[in-house]
Amino acid sequence: MKRDHMAQTNNAFDPLEVAFAQARMAGARGEVPVGAVIVREGAIIAAAGNRTLEDRDPTAHAEMLAIRAAAKALGSERLIGCDLYVTLEPCAMCAGAISFARLRRVYYAAPDPKGGAVDHGPRFFAQPTCHHAPDVYGGLRESEAGDMLRAFFAAKR
Repeated sequence: MKRDHMAQTNNAFDPLEVAFAQARMAGARGEVPVGAVIVREGAIIAAAGNRTLEDRDPTAHAEMLAIRAAAKALGSERLIGCDLYVTLEPCAMCAGAISFARLRRVYYAAPDPKGGAVDHGPRFFAQPTCHHAPDVYGGLRESEAGDMLRAFFAAKR
């Protein structure tokens, strides 16, 4: 997958920083600290942190919640021209939703060798059955995201 690339967005905000803020808020609620932001034409149109415990919903991953909010905001299930920023490599469920939503690009911080499905595991976007494969840029602020996740799980033990 592509590396070392950042989207050209308005310098007034950093979408990945907003995703990290969402992740920190999720962690403070006892959720796995993952945050996601969707950007279109230089503006954030949706942001969310994990809410699987709070919502009692195994599909309430940050990416899924952000995709749902963006689709509602745009009035379309197709998020053409939109980019996703997320603090952890998406899982297979989220990768499927990203593909069906037709997101243009995915930027993620920490890789997830155990549960990731973009650059690890099933490598969803490389499969011939994948309807749409976004451009993917991983490893952005990787150590920061990894440290946040490790600290969260260490505190749980």
